[in-house]
Amino acid sequence: MSRIVTPQSAFPTPADDRPGEHRLGLTIAVAAAAVAVVAVLAFAGPALDELIGTLPAVHGPTAAGIFLAVVGVLALATIGVRFALLTRNRVRRRALEARFDGGISCGLRHRELEDALAELPGCEVPLATRYSIVAGPDGLSFWNGGARPRRAAHVAWREVRSIRPDELIAGSRPAPVVLVRVRRQGASIALPLLLAGEQPGVFAVTDAPFYAVVRSWKALHRTALEHEGLEPPTSTRPIPVITASTAALAASTSPRRDARRGARH
Repeated sequence: MSRIVTPQSAFPTPADDRPGEHRLGLTIAVAAAAVAVVAVLAFAGPALDELIGTLPAVHGPTAAGIFLAVVGVLALATIGVRFALLTRNRVRRRALEARFDGGISCGLRHRELEDALAELPGCEVPLATRYSIVAGPDGLSFWNGGARPRRAAHVAWREVRSIRPDELIAGSRPAPVVLVRVRRQGASIALPLLLAGEQPGVFAVTDAPFYAVVRSWKALHRTALEHEGLEPPTSTRPIPVITASTAALAASTSPRRDARRGARH
């Protein structure tokens, strides 16, 4: 089965990425709308008071029905926005899969990550609420957008000093994060990457899928450093897995080792 590969020219280059312009335009539009609402309330205040006074009285059951209808509309609107964001994430993921061969994960923006990226030299493009992380042979890259993804940041493997699982308190519950320590231009920054679920109702990736991503990133990091002739840091080397057979073997050999030590003494 053949796969349609989107040419690289179909995506904007990092130099052409200007999501800040979109955010600036949105901020100006919201500010203008707020000013307009305040102006209308200021000039039409007396007329609104008279209009409210002429409205008929609303009884208890009717008020409760109106309240429930408003709550229902707001709930439907929230669900619609949620599904629109998930659809946008899936579209961006498919576009990135057509362009890259590396693993693609969904990241969730949070305050600690924003603060860390603000201190990282050369990283000026803000991340979207949900963004994509591409782990490829050249490093980790972070992408915004939908069908035409825009790269927000990139970290080369040679800049990564360590990759390890950690924990972040999100609200009132802990969530696992991948703590990637980056050294760039003399600055050492720890990026706490919270991997988000891409299905409705899933907040964060946990357990086996989370650790599978951590292991794959560590393997890519080791391979890239070895290809460049660099020594991988200790924290990114393979961790030995203790199985039941190796544990039993170690338990059986420890009494013999203790006996030999006693005989020598």
